[in-house]
Amino acid sequence: MEKVFYSTKKIIKRFAQGGNMLIVATVLALLIANLPVLGELYAELWKLPVSLEVGGFNIFNHHGEPMSLMQFINDALMVIFFFTVGLEIKREVLVGELASVRKALLPIIAACGGMIVPVIIFFAIGYGCDYVNGCAIPMATDIAFSLGVLAMLGSRVPISLKVFLTTLAVVDDIGGIMVIAIFYSTDINYMMLLYSLAVIALLLIGANMWKIKSKLFYIGLGFVVWYLFLNSGIHSTIAGVIVAFCVPATPRFAPAKYIATMRDRLSKFSDKEDVRLTDSHFLSKEQIDWLKEMKTATDKVISPLQDLEDSLQPLVNYIIIPLFAFANAGVIFEGMSLSAIYSGVGLAVICGLVIGKFVGVFTFSWVSIKIGLAPRPTGSNWKMLAGVSMLAGIGFTVSLFIATLSYNTAEFATILNDAKLGILIGSLLSGILGYFYLSKVLPNKR
Repeated sequence: MEKVFYSTKKIIKRFAQGGNMLIVATVLALLIANLPVLGELYAELWKLPVSLEVGGFNIFNHHGEPMSLMQFINDALMVIFFFTVGLEIKREVLVGELASVRKALLPIIAACGGMIVPVIIFFAIGYGCDYVNGCAIPMATDIAFSLGVLAMLGSRVPISLKVFLTTLAVVDDIGGIMVIAIFYSTDINYMMLLYSLAVIALLLIGANMWKIKSKLFYIGLGFVVWYLFLNSGIHSTIAGVIVAFCVPATPRFAPAKYIATMRDRLSKFSDKEDVRLTDSHFLSKEQIDWLKEMKTATDKVISPLQDLEDSLQPLVNYIIIPLFAFANAGVIFEGMSLSAIYSGVGLAVICGLVIGKFVGVFTFSWVSIKIGLAPRPTGSNWKMLAGVSMLAGIGFTVSLFIATLSYNTAEFATILNDAKLGILIGSLLSGILGYFYLSKVLPNKR
């Protein structure tokens, strides 16, 4: 249990810091998009073509056309985000909260409620309207923002509630990935898909039969899978998740072998050499070799899955997600009326996030606890659980992503703008309500 808590603390700290970057990127996008001259430059910037040619072959080719900068961010860089999500899901399934059915049951059930109810509310409001195909927009929980709000409340929040919200957000990501795979894949090129399946099979063989632990092997073939998915009609972000599931979770060196190697190499440094090493800054060739062997052993005791997840998280949290937010959160207020908030797609998104997520998460949790399917998080009460259920309505990153997929043509530009406004307001309301409610019901002392 201590390992789970330590892992959760690291995740919360990492995502809370990444949440600050998200806020800055979002505010900048809103400001720049609505300034007279900069707004036009902002809109034109994302239309710029992106190409990386090797000979006459453009790597960033999408159905015969070079990708725009917006497509590059959403269909290429965001693949890395979904790759890290896939790594996190696999780790949680193997050793985390999803490894035990009893531990995972409550957040899984809660996440299902938090996906089903918002979709129903959105569909009920938008039934018969041209924006109804975006009903999956309010089903996501943004792990960075939601954990960031919890982090603001400090040690007053029981660690079990932080674990609950983290696991719920991971399950939400799984639901979002399934929705993208099923509903946002069109005009399938079966030959490209067949090629991609062959490469995925090679990845699985390499991981399970050949025991390949090289990260370059999985990154290189993963890039091939991404390109084939991009041009097959299956949404390219799914490639990131599938490749992540292929990455081995076992290290090259078993811990026992690693410890034996370290002891052997350290024993070569005698007591007499300690004095000489203190006086000299230079090592002998033999000593350098011993230290290199120790460094290699240290690298090999970390599994490729953990190594990649740890290495990519700063890139994702501090560059990719803020860049995605900066590109996609630029809601244009010119010509927009207040009716965009209390009618149409904006209202559907706000109600889905603020009401749907809270009702879905809390109701499904309450029922599952009352009938004995799962225990309530340790050290929490119903009021605390209600507060965390409010925070589940912060659906920023994946909600924006699904919105851009739902309304990706020029005829839906206004609807997309209103949907983004709904996401911003709905997420902000959920965060504010959750924070102030929890600050009131949480104990004053740790």
